[in-house]
Parts: sequence; structure tokens; C-alpha cells
Amino acid sequence: MKRIQEIPAFAGMTKIKKMETKEILKKVRKIEIKTRRLSDHIFGGEYHSTFKGRGMTFSEVRQYQYGDDIRAIDWNVTARYNEPYIKVFEEERELTMMLMVDISGSEFFGTNQQFKRDTATEIAATLAFSAIQNNDKVGLILFSDQIELYIPPKKGKSHVLRIIRELIEFSPKSKQTDIGEALKFLSNVMKKKTIVFVLSDFMDDSYEHTLKIAANKHDITGIRIFDKHDESIPNLGMVPMLDAETGNVQLINTSSKSIRNNYKANALRLYDYYKKTFSKSGAGTINTRVDDDYVKKLLGYFKHKGR
Repeated sequence: MKRIQEIPAFAGMTKIKKMETKEILKKVRKIEIKTRRLSDHIFGGEYHSTFKGRGMTFSEVRQYQYGDDIRAIDWNVTARYNEPYIKVFEEERELTMMLMVDISGSEFFGTNQQFKRDTATEIAATLAFSAIQNNDKVGLILFSDQIELYIPPKKGKSHVLRIIRELIEFSPKSKQTDIGEALKFLSNVMKKKTIVFVLSDFMDDSYEHTLKIAANKHDITGIRIFDKHDESIPNLGMVPMLDAETGNVQLINTSSKSIRNNYKANALRLYDYYKKTFSKSGAGTINTRVDDDYVKKLLGYFKHKGR
């Protein structure tokens, strides 16, 4: 595993960025106002009632009583005292949330209202405010085909505002995607059970093994954010197209039916891989297009998961 250097809280401000500090703070404020309102009025209760009780922590051992679950017997203590003792666990009142956000080249794509990365930022901010509203910790992993930034989980509004600022302004070193590498890093740094949201377009097909390992320990949800033209291309004749992850430009004949069909088939293959891989690992999935109402999608998911 590569050594990841954490960035000090305000180091980003001293770097040369594409946006001016004033503009960044204005954007942070705009997202805060929009997403905080959503989390205050809608998500706070739903989010916590969905995930509470998922984390149980060891409390004590006590003598076995009639009706106790025999699976909770502590055999070491039982052997020592020659009578049955059980382990007592209690619900963890505080949860830890980790936001894993894909910032590879394909996230800077959008043909309607905004880029996929903008939608990912809004959803991540909404979830982060929901966490701190419930006095939970929240952390951030920004990834491409490497770990671009890791912010360990903490509480508090200033911490969430830092997360939002990084989501807006952070510029990745790489444009490629490797979801498996990001999940491997998650498993290495988060030893305690964590509520994990992976926000990506999931244009990758080599993360089955690492997802299975990570989902065995953590409660993982994949949030697939996509544009309508990720799934199909219109007939526009000869069009120069840029591969956002390699930087290659190719002249594509979009009037060719076979090219359009191949494009659509590959998009369906990647979606099918994502859906099946998450399902087999016991992880949840949400799909939202950049022009969809993601609020409804998240609420529907929380309500269904909390049943």
C-alpha cells in the first residue's frame, strides 16, 4: 500500500488553484445552504434510524441467565470459573461515516445541468451534514487509480466545511480509475465498522474481490452517478471525442449504428457488473442521473434499508 500523506487542514488554501479563494468559499457556502437544509429537514432522522444498531461494541461479561443466547457464551471465562458466562454487547450510539468519492477524469463530464462531480459533491455534503447532525464522525477518501486525499473521520461543522471545500477544489494527480485500490485502502485504514458511501460512475470492472473483503467488515453503499450520454450516444455524424481518463481524442462516426450499439452494450456491461458485484457482496446500491432528484433516491433507499 502506498504511503498516504495527510494534508493539513488549511494547506489547500496556499496552493495555486484553478479557482480564487473567494470563489471557493462562495461555492462552499452555496452548497452548505442547500445541503444543510436537506439534511436538517429530511435526512437526519432517516439516516440514523437506518444505520443505528449496526455497530455493536463489547461491554462486559456476566453470568449466564435462563433465556440468554447460547451463542454469546464466552468459553474462556466459562472454563476459568467452571460456570457459564456470556459476553454482553451494547449498541454504539455514535456512528462513523466514510465518504469515498471518485474524482477521476470521467467525473468531469455532463451534458445537462452539471458535471457528475458536482452532483457527487452535493450528495456527499448532504450525507456529511446528516452525520454531524447526529453527532457522528465523518471522513473523506478522494480517489482516482490512487488515493488522492485522505481526511480521517472527525466531528463538527468546520470539519464538514473542509470536506466540502476539498470536494470542490481538489485537483487529482491522475485521471484513471481504480475502485479496487480505493477499497483496499479503506480496509487498511478503517479497522472499526464504518458506514461507507462510494460515489462514482463505476466505469470500472475489477473491484469484486476487494469489495467483498471491505463489505464483510463495513456497511457499504454504492451511489452510481451518471449522465444520460454515459449510456448512449446520439446520431451526430462525425464527432471528435475525448477520453477523459486517457486524454486521447478520436474522430467517431456516431451515425454508425454498430458504434452506437457497442457503446450502449459496454455501458450496460459495466452497470450489470456494478449491480451484481454489490449485490453478491451484500452491499447496497443507489442509481441517480445528474438530472434526477437525488433527494428522492436517497430517501427511498434509507426507508427501504431501515425496514
